Amino acid sequence: MSMVDLQIFATVAAFIAFVSIAWWAYSPKNKKRFEEDAQLALDDADIAALSSTPRNKDER
Repeated sequence: MSMVDLQIFATVAAFIAFVSIAWWAYSPKNKKRFEEDAQLALDDADIAALSSTPRNKDER
């Protein structure tokens, strides 16, 4: 196998990996999960609950 063959193989493998990840990210099956994850940064209820509970780093 020459160096050119290895470069071709690496390029094809990278392209297949890219297409696979893009297909997974945009598949309708994952849409609800990604929409919920996108709202985590905007959800004030969770932040308020975390800040209202006192934390003691020495307490285990």
